[in-house]
Amino acid sequence: MKAMVLSSPGGLLHLEQRPDPRPGPGDMLIRVEACGVCRTDVHILDGELPGIPHPIVPGHEIVGIVEAVGRGVPAARLGTRVGVPWLGGTCGHCPYCASDRENLCDRPVFTGLTRDGGFATHVVAGADFSFPLKGFDDPVAAAPLLCAGLIGWRSLKFCGDAHRIGLYGFGAAAHILAQVCRWQGREVYAFTRPGDGAAQALARSLGAIWTGGSDQVPPRSLDAAILFAPVGDLVPAALKVVRKGGRVVCGGIHMSDIPSFPYKLLWEERQILSVANLTREDAREFLALAPMVPVKTTTTVYPLAAANEAIADLRAGAFQGAAVLVP
Repeated sequence: MKAMVLSSPGGLLHLEQRPDPRPGPGDMLIRVEACGVCRTDVHILDGELPGIPHPIVPGHEIVGIVEAVGRGVPAARLGTRVGVPWLGGTCGHCPYCASDRENLCDRPVFTGLTRDGGFATHVVAGADFSFPLKGFDDPVAAAPLLCAGLIGWRSLKFCGDAHRIGLYGFGAAAHILAQVCRWQGREVYAFTRPGDGAAQALARSLGAIWTGGSDQVPPRSLDAAILFAPVGDLVPAALKVVRKGGRVVCGGIHMSDIPSFPYKLLWEERQILSVANLTREDAREFLALAPMVPVKTTTTVYPLAAANEAIADLRAGAFQGAAVLVP
């Protein structure tokens, strides 16, 4: 197999030829058809997340075909298309797992962080954390759903019945979530980098009723705002535009420091919430919902060996929607 490997924090990925892996008990060997590139992958390359065992193969928006199964995995899964997300395993017995909050597991496995991920031609993943993708006929289109879609969905659930939703950072997650919000009858207000006309045009094409820079104020107060851009300065900015009792949901795994702000921005029962990882129930819910919308992803395809170029383009905001690697 071939894999793009990160040997040390702050370095570039390099292409390696490796022996084909073999699935252990409860695992499956998956031939990767496509793997999305996520902002989290940038944080992994930059060494901003704790506990990274180098060398590591990033990538956690994986779509592929099951080629072999380990002991305990039904043979019926052979030849099927599956999706592998960020959460790759849990202990099953810590207080969080025991209370249906496996996303907060004390001893989790994360695809592409603590276990080799999908920037490769093949990957081994837990069968219980790999989801059937029957009916998802385009692996490139499906790949961003496995993280951008799932974390967006979990973030939206934190917003409750909010009608007017602000989305800060109109990239992979927001362009998926905007479609879900419009399908549910919510109003979408899209905040982009100041002057990013292309992202604002994409947001309008997906049904946003207002678009502007993250430094602008929308014409109406919002019921909730979701932050996908990893910029701490956006937290007080979002608090300024949500109504009394409104929520600001931070959807990223990493964010720059939040600056101090006056208590009056938080007062009147406004809330700041963070979203951590996902649960398998989130995945089942969203993967059932996405075809009903139907969600249409906007993607830019890169060959596997061009993973560094895809990462650089993501940093620069050089494409709309999501980047996807194809072996």
